[in-house]
Amino acid sequence: MKKTSEKTVYERIYDAVLQIPYGKVATYGQIATMVGNRYYARAVGNALHKNPAPDIIPCYRVVNSKGKLAASFAFGGEDRQKQLLEAEGIEVTDGKVDLKKYGFNPFCVKDNKR
Repeated sequence: MKKTSEKTVYERIYDAVLQIPYGKVATYGQIATMVGNRYYARAVGNALHKNPAPDIIPCYRVVNSKGKLAASFAFGGEDRQKQLLEAEGIEVTDGKVDLKKYGFNPFCVKDNKR
């Protein structure tokens, strides 16, 4: 039986997304790994599509494994996601973000310092 203090997968996904620093992006796979199952990438996409607090939980900072923006970004489409990322100084070229330059590594001590 589930304890009331245990978080749902979606809640853990939202917590992970909140860890992505301003000016950085993470991939669906990274978020899935952060919540304990690298195969949850689709669950991450579903959770972000249902984001209950898009003004607080920065789902726009999540891109695919190649840095591509979400064509069906739930909160205004790909153009809106691009605007939000660019407002943080993240360059978007041809619908993609350079993961080497802007990628957040949640497993790197340097990236976890804010």
